[in-house]
Amino acid sequence: MSEYQAFVVELNGNVAHVQINRPEKINAMNAAFWSEIIEIFQWIEDTDAVRVVVLSGNGKHFSSGIDLMLLASVANEFGKDVGRNARLLRRKILELQASFNAVDNCRKPVLATIQGYCIGGAIDLISACDMRYAAEDAQFSIKEIDMGMAADVGTLQRLPRIIGDGMLRELAYTGRQFGAEQARSIGLVNRVFADQESLLAGVMQIAEEIAAKSPIAVAGTKAMISYMRDHTITDGLEYVATWNSAMLQSNDLRVAIAAHMSKQKPEFVD
Repeated sequence: MSEYQAFVVELNGNVAHVQINRPEKINAMNAAFWSEIIEIFQWIEDTDAVRVVVLSGNGKHFSSGIDLMLLASVANEFGKDVGRNARLLRRKILELQASFNAVDNCRKPVLATIQGYCIGGAIDLISACDMRYAAEDAQFSIKEIDMGMAADVGTLQRLPRIIGDGMLRELAYTGRQFGAEQARSIGLVNRVFADQESLLAGVMQIAEEIAAKSPIAVAGTKAMISYMRDHTITDGLEYVATWNSAMLQSNDLRVAIAAHMSKQKPEFVD
């Protein structure tokens, strides 16, 4: 693994812990963050020993969103021509989107742990994760509306499928802050833990439970669920039939059945 400016990455057994590591800046997402997250998730894709990812933020807060210095640096590149400025901005937005697409497209489950602030771009990030868990002190806000812009890195595209259209509209139009219990009640987070310590311990336990399953089965399950975001039930049934025509030939199926019949814990290869 490489050394990163904006992250610390550890592999504990089959669980990769990816931690945003700019606590002195409330884990604001600087230029290094956006490029490094793509590199990290490519490593995750390429490393069979990684079966599950836990994403966290170092310090009191998960993340305050995009670093305003990064926005200022883009504005400094503007010239006098509106068309060329628009092309520059569009290219930059697509680059940022690609960073969170790398999280969303990861074939391994990504579990987010959230404490303190989760604001603006941080909402875009957790929207790209499979599951989200929060500490009681977590505070969320789709803050872009208060900056005179529409969120453009995934919140408005992914959150309707997580919390529903009407609730997303309310939170995105108002930008209001809401806490962990409301986040749980609307389905943004699966569970709320008392504090950051119990949050990370609890989510690591869930991650380890998933990591103990067949990696072939987990990858297939994630692929099928993701496929259904923009396909019909008929399409999904056809796809899983084709998928499992190959995957059911995996040795993992035999290992799982044998373990079940003998009441033993199955051991799957990476």
